[in-house]
Formats: sequence, C-alpha cells, structure tokens
Amino acid sequence: MLRKLIIQNYALIDSLDISFPEGLVIITGETGAGKSILLGAISLLLGHKAEASVFNDSTKNCVVEAEFDDDLILRRVITPAGRSRSFLNDEPVTLAKLTEISNKIIDIHGQHQHLLLSDYAFQLSVLDQYAGSQGDLERYRDVYDMHKAKSEELVELQREIDALASDAEYREFQLKQLEDARLVEGELEELEQEQGQLANAETIKENIQTVVSLFNPYEVSLSQNIKEASSLLSKMAAYIPSFEEYASRLESARIELDDIEQDVERVAEGVTVSPQRLEQVEQRMSLLYDLMKKHHCTTVRELIGIRESLRDSAQGAQDLEQRRDLLIEEISALESQRKELAALLSAKREKGAPQLARCIESAVRSLEMPRAIFDVEVSRSEKLTPKGGDKLRFLFSANGDSRLSDISKVASGGELSRVMLALKSVMAKLTTLPTMIFDEIDTGVSGKIADKMGTMIGEMGENMQIFSITHLPQIASKKGAHYLVYKEFVDGGAKTYIRQLSDQERVMELARMLSGADLTDAAVENAKELLKNNL
Repeated sequence: MLRKLIIQNYALIDSLDISFPEGLVIITGETGAGKSILLGAISLLLGHKAEASVFNDSTKNCVVEAEFDDDLILRRVITPAGRSRSFLNDEPVTLAKLTEISNKIIDIHGQHQHLLLSDYAFQLSVLDQYAGSQGDLERYRDVYDMHKAKSEELVELQREIDALASDAEYREFQLKQLEDARLVEGELEELEQEQGQLANAETIKENIQTVVSLFNPYEVSLSQNIKEASSLLSKMAAYIPSFEEYASRLESARIELDDIEQDVERVAEGVTVSPQRLEQVEQRMSLLYDLMKKHHCTTVRELIGIRESLRDSAQGAQDLEQRRDLLIEEISALESQRKELAALLSAKREKGAPQLARCIESAVRSLEMPRAIFDVEVSRSEKLTPKGGDKLRFLFSANGDSRLSDISKVASGGELSRVMLALKSVMAKLTTLPTMIFDEIDTGVSGKIADKMGTMIGEMGENMQIFSITHLPQIASKKGAHYLVYKEFVDGGAKTYIRQLSDQERVMELARMLSGADLTDAAVENAKELLKNNL
C-alpha cells in the first residue's frame, strides 16, 4: 500500500508531504482545486511523460516520491532541462524499471478507462488473469516470438541466397578462369625476367663471348699471368717483405677471377635462343596481365586472393542453403509448438469465459441493473497473433434482452462506468495489487446507483488500499479516511494543498457536496445521516 507521498515543485503544488492509511481513502475537493494534479504527480511514477508545464518553479527540479509497504521507495526527479532520473530505494534505475515496478503495486482507474472495455488486449488480459492462463500466454508468446524471429531470419536469408544466385553463373565463370590459370605467387616476376632474357638472347650470348675472350686476350690467360706475377712477388719477399702481402692479394684476385669466368661460361650455356619458348612466356604473361586488369589488381597475389574469395563465396552459398533448410525445419517445429500452446490457451480461456461473465454480471446487477446480462464471447481467429489464436468480445444488455451486442455499442457512459467498476471488483479479489486509484469513476451516475458503487468500492477497500477521487457525497460518505484537496492564493499565486479531514470537517465537506456553496442546515443534517449510515 501507499504509505507516504512527497511532491515538490509540481504544477500548483509547491511542497507536499502526506501519509495515507490502509483501506479506503476518499479524496474530494472543489472543481479546479487540483485533484487531477495529485493524480498527475502519481502518474509520473508510472512512467508517464513529464511535460514542461509540470514545473511550479522553472528553476528547480520536480520531485515525486512514494513510499510503499516493505520499505519500498520510488522516486522520480525531472530537471528544468527536461531530463528525467528514476530511483528505487535511493539507487538509480531506468525509467522502464521504475515503470515495471510501479505498475505491479499501483493501478489508476481514470475517468475514461471504461473505454478499455472494448479494447481487445484489455479484454484478453482480464480473461487470462481470471482464468489463470497468464503463464500459458507467456509460454505461448515465447514460442511465438521465436517463431517470428526465425521467420524473419529466413526471409533475410532467402534474400541473400537469391542475391547470390542472381550472379552465381558469372562468379562460377570467374572462378573457373582463375583456377584454370593455375596461379603461382611470384610467377609473373620470374616470367618477366625470363622474357627479357629470351627477347635479348642473341645479344646476351654475343656479349658473354666477348667477356670470355677478354679473360684470355691475345690467347694468353689473365689467370695464368696473375699466377706468375704472384709467384715472382713471393720470391722477392725475402728481400722486400711487403711483397708477400701483394702476392697473397694477387692470388685471391686470381681465384675470384677464375670463379667469375667459370660462372659466366656456365650462364652462357643456359642462354638459348628459342622463339617458341619466348612465345609461350609472352602468352602466359599476357594471360596474367589480362586477369589483373579484369579484376582491377596489380599482383598475382591479389588474383589468388580473389580466387579464394570466389571459392569462399561458392561455399558460402552452399552454407546459406544448408542454414535455410535447417531454419525451415526449426520454423516448422515451432509452428507445431505454437499451435499446440495456442490450443491449450484457448481451452483455458473458453473454460474461464462463462465463469468470468457470471461474476461480472452478478456484480453489475448489484449496481442497480437487475436485468443486466453480460457475456464473454471467445472464438478462434483466422491466424495466430502475439495474444494467441482467439478473438474476444464483451457482450452486454442492460434490459435483459437476450440479443446481446458489443458493450461499446449499446452501453451508456454511466452503464460503462458501472460495468468497469464491477470488473475491477471481481479482478481485485484475484490480484495481489496492493493499491488502486479510482479517478471519478462515478461520472455519469447519481443517487442510489452512486451509493451502490460506493458500497462496492468500500468492500474492495476491505482487502486492499483504495483511493477514490469523487464528487459524489454517496461515495465520499463511505467508511474510510477522507482527504480534502484545496487551493489557496499565496503571494498572488495559487497553491494546491491536501489534508485529512476531522470528523466535523468531513460533515461540512459532505454538506458542501450536497448543497453547493451555500450550506444549509438540511444539507448538514443530511451529511450526518449519510456518515451515520456508512460508519
């Protein structure tokens, strides 16, 4: 239950700190006093959007804090810049978390909530709560959501497969062309070098022969001449010691010269003049150049990368098709499970519907509609939805006419208010919701009907905390704590306040509600009589 409410800087409320008891809490006040302001502040804790107009002082934060049983404190702070912060027991939480918690412990029944009676989702939630099928609905929805997600994944996967298939033939052609090329990294560089040799083979051979002849000028070997010079220097080293070093250096040069001569001759043996081989090399190079140009790259390594990518693409298409086949199987299994759970859900709803209808009908008849007929019609829908496979209608007749019609089409505003109250009273016995707020649910009714509605609200207050914001004395006189919302003008501005009334103040407030601004003795006596009958 709501034990304490603190409001700061909200609309006409400068600062408010008020406690509430358990049971029935009645709130009255003149039109314009600010009853809706109080409700609006509480709505902020339920996650409602905060408008800039909520600020009484645009330089200060707006704060709404509610303390509930079990030491639960919810608070929402809104800055002048429009930023919102939420707290649970002084710990920061998201607004979604605050909303989730607050909606489990408090329910506001607004003036126009009776319009929900024709809302399909609301009707189903009521039936599921009454029939105890909420757990079944959650299990069904889990499977439904999974089925939906898998189906969407299948659509996207098929789109990918179709996109790949549209140019699969061209990719296969490209891949075959690259695979037939038998690409080898570094091959082009070797071919370019070989092509250069083959294209200039005759000139190379002529130049090599010239080099070889220079090693033996005038048919005398340079190597032999150097060897003899080294030997002479070595002999003279006995007289000139430095010649021994020169002799050694000449011998090293001779050995190197011999090696170079041999290597040149060996290379010369490998240089061949072959127009056929030159043509083969140039054809191979042309193929590689064409492939690089076609695929917009500059090296064989890049071509190999493209080839591997095309291979992966081909494999990827196969993998996607396998994934698609598995998805189809999963979706089929989920569809069977979805239908099975929907059938179980429908069975519970069909069983609970007539029982719910009888309970609501009985409650409605106690509100001065003795011939009212109420029915809950459950039928199967053509397709499954997140709510299951059922269509639902609340059918109604106020005058005992067996030809029932949709309640939104045949019930007046006052009748809708009574039906909604009857529904709430039935559901209150099933729910663990500790606090419920009725915001002028009595709109459109008066007299004996209002008294009956007050009695029903009072009975609900015996099992839970009920706030009833009302303008009818028949309801305001019911047993419970009575609070007055009033407005005063301070420093040229209006301020809204709320306080609990004493017994005598309560008599006078009821008298005002009975007679208006001009209190009469009769109205006061009538107020005392009302309280006497209800206390």
